[in-house]
Amino acid sequence: MDNIIEMLNITKEFPGIIANDDITLKLTRGEIHALLGENGAGKSTLMSVLFGMYTPEKGVIRKNGQEVTIKDPNDANRLGIGMVHQHFKLVQNFTVLQNIILGAEETKNGILKLSDARKKVVELSEKYGLFVDPDALIEDITVGMQQRVEILKMLFRENEVLIFDEPTAVLTPQEIQELMKIMKNLAAEGKSILFITHKLEEIKQVADRCTVLRKGKYIGTVSVSETTKEELSEMMVGRKINFTVEKKPCEPGKVVLDVNHISIDKKVSGKKAVNNVSFKVREGEIVCIAGIDGNGQSELVYGITGLIPINEGKITLCGKDITQESVRKRNLAGLAHIPEDRHKYGLVLDYSLAQNLVLKSYFKPGFQRLGFINFKKVEDYAENLIKQYDVRSGQGTKTVARSMSGGNQQKAIIAREIGDDPELLIAVQPTRGLDVGAIEYIHKQLIAQRDNGKAVLLISLELDEVLKVSDRILVIYEGELVADIDPKNADINQLGLYMAGSKRDEVTYE
Repeated sequence: MDNIIEMLNITKEFPGIIANDDITLKLTRGEIHALLGENGAGKSTLMSVLFGMYTPEKGVIRKNGQEVTIKDPNDANRLGIGMVHQHFKLVQNFTVLQNIILGAEETKNGILKLSDARKKVVELSEKYGLFVDPDALIEDITVGMQQRVEILKMLFRENEVLIFDEPTAVLTPQEIQELMKIMKNLAAEGKSILFITHKLEEIKQVADRCTVLRKGKYIGTVSVSETTKEELSEMMVGRKINFTVEKKPCEPGKVVLDVNHISIDKKVSGKKAVNNVSFKVREGEIVCIAGIDGNGQSELVYGITGLIPINEGKITLCGKDITQESVRKRNLAGLAHIPEDRHKYGLVLDYSLAQNLVLKSYFKPGFQRLGFINFKKVEDYAENLIKQYDVRSGQGTKTVARSMSGGNQQKAIIAREIGDDPELLIAVQPTRGLDVGAIEYIHKQLIAQRDNGKAVLLISLELDEVLKVSDRILVIYEGELVADIDPKNADINQLGLYMAGSKRDEVTYE
């Protein structure tokens, strides 16, 4: 086999944890090689070692059979290795073209030469079907387009090994299909691709081989065409996964959340992000708001949770008008919120796990007296939640939230929000970027809340999740509710038409 990259016996350690424990990975020329594992399995760490962001304690990297030293990303780029990170590395107020050439600029007499670069970028985007406006500002283009800019950055530098870290975590179903096509084109042109994911469907769709990691250890490398999804998931998690969501029939009780004709203006244009939206969520039911990203669902949640003011309408929680209440008062009235952006709204990243777990309750009598926090009680409470929700971390309650894997950060948020015993749980993209084991776990938590007689409002882009978990589906398009669907009678194509705005019903407020 013609190996372009060999990572041999790589070991990388962080305080309290061995992220990569003696891992060997070989990438052959022109293949798409998937790297599969749970959150925290060591996938991103291994790729960061290859891209020069970390130096391993042990192990050797070879490129085309020659041993190489990669001290930083510039070394990686010189060796033809590029990486698209899960959280894109783009300058928001630069244009597409400026971002692509950043760090690889051509100058003449100290003056930036953009004409040649522009020509090259346009040629590359046409060759690979990556159509992006070179003069658009990053802050004005969609996440899918931003990802194309990251891919063009690698192609502009003539990288031959392309690393994609969780490339589909923030994309719509249509953008995912586009990306899969782009990856196949790149491989057909002779590029070699390493593709970090935990979405088994995508691996089956594009990858030739797949290497599985579990808890920092190498489990095996398999041919994708000869391996089933069930076998892959068992290698990844170490046990059989149930792909069907088991739940008993829904028995709705009294109304918990009543959203009555609310409207919210967009930040910039003065247009309405949410336009005259009304619905109710009852005890013992999961109501899902489905839609393509950017159709007002984020603003709707911010309005209900108190993160932004609403312009018109009324919000009632458990019979109490909370329209003008502060975030804390809404929480105390029984509202819990798993936010879509766990870094921005879910956690204080430089706080410890224990501090994050009491963010909503440190001021209550059980945790403080005369304004002094009882750290022993905080510690005990946090330890209890960590055990109950299986939050894994290197140093227990003292672990800094920033150092935890995405899946465990999400589990910590869920532990805090459900641990407060809320009447209403609002879960926004709760499984975004998580592996099958964590997804199964979170779905069980949502259903347990519903079965305990609580109300659950789920906002999701994952159609599979929408159909499996919800008891009622409301579709949002351009800030308005356009359909109210029973998941038992729904199909994905029909749902897609509503989400794209090519079909709409009159939604009754009841």
